[in-house]
Amino acid sequence: MNVLLVAPMEPPRRVEIENSLESMQAVAAESEAQGTDAAGIAYNSGDRFRLYKRPGPARKCSFRIPDDARVVMGHSRMTTQGKAKYNRNNHPFAGKVPGTRFALAHNGVLYNDHILRAEKHLPHTGIQTDSYVAVQLIGQQRALTPDSLKYMAESVEGSFVFTVLDDKDTLTFVKGDNPLCLLYFPGLDLYVYASTVEILRKALSRTWLGGMFSTEMVVDGGEILTIRADGSRRTDRFRQQESWLFYGRYYPTVRRSTQSRYLRTLKSVASAFGYSPAHIDAMLEEGWTTDEIEEALYETGVL
Repeated sequence: MNVLLVAPMEPPRRVEIENSLESMQAVAAESEAQGTDAAGIAYNSGDRFRLYKRPGPARKCSFRIPDDARVVMGHSRMTTQGKAKYNRNNHPFAGKVPGTRFALAHNGVLYNDHILRAEKHLPHTGIQTDSYVAVQLIGQQRALTPDSLKYMAESVEGSFVFTVLDDKDTLTFVKGDNPLCLLYFPGLDLYVYASTVEILRKALSRTWLGGMFSTEMVVDGGEILTIRADGSRRTDRFRQQESWLFYGRYYPTVRRSTQSRYLRTLKSVASAFGYSPAHIDAMLEEGWTTDEIEEALYETGVL
C-alpha cells in the first residue's frame, strides 16, 4: 500500500506544511490496515534525494520531513516475500539510471520475478522482495522514461500499482489491476493518494482536508500517469496482461509455474490470518479470483 502527498507548487507557508504533514500522517495511520510490517518514505530536500525506511508500523517510525520537501512518497508494507526485519527488503526501493536517482514502491504481488532475473540476466542482490525486479528492469533500460516504465510493466506478471518518485520531484503511477485512489485539491494544487478510497476518505476526514473540495482522478489499468514538478501531467499506456479462464473466472495469463507460485504465496498470507489452503481453494471454486481474495486480505485483514 502506498501513500503520497504532492505539496503546492509555490513555496508553501509554514501552516500549509504542518497541515500537509498532518494529512500525510493520517493517511499513513489508516494505511496500516494494509500492512504494519514496515514503512518507508522518499522525498527531495536540500538538493538531495532522501529515502528512509525501517521495520514496524508507520505510526512508530517517527519519520521527519523537512520544510522544503514538496513531494513525499510512502509505503506501508504487509510482507509476502522477503523478511521485513532485513531493511533492504522494505519499500520504497532506491534506483539509479544515468543522470537520475529514483525510489519505487509497489502495491501487489509479482510471481515471475525469479524467471525475469534469469531471462533478463539481472544481477543477483541480497534483496529478497519480488518488487525489486521492477527497479532492476528500469535500470537495465538505463533511463527513467515512459518507455522504460512500459518495458517494466509489460515484463512483470502479477498484481500491481507502482509509484516512482525521481530526484526532480516527478511522480509517476504505473497502474495495473490493483486498486488506486488519487484525489486532487484544485484550490491547493495538492494531490493525495492511497490504495483505496475508503482509506483515503477516512483518513482525510480527520484533517483540515476533510472539508476541502477535491476531485478524484481516475487512473485506468494499463495507464502510466506522470505528474511533473511544474504541475503538468502526461499519460501513457502499456499493454496489460491477457487473461485465461480458471474456475469459471478470468485470471492473468502467466506460466503455469508462476501461477502456482502466486497461489502458494496467497495461501501463505491467508495462513497468517488463520485460514487454511483448503479455504482458499474453496473460494476459488466459488468463483473468487486470486485478485479478489488478495484484496479482501489487504483491505480488511479477514476473508
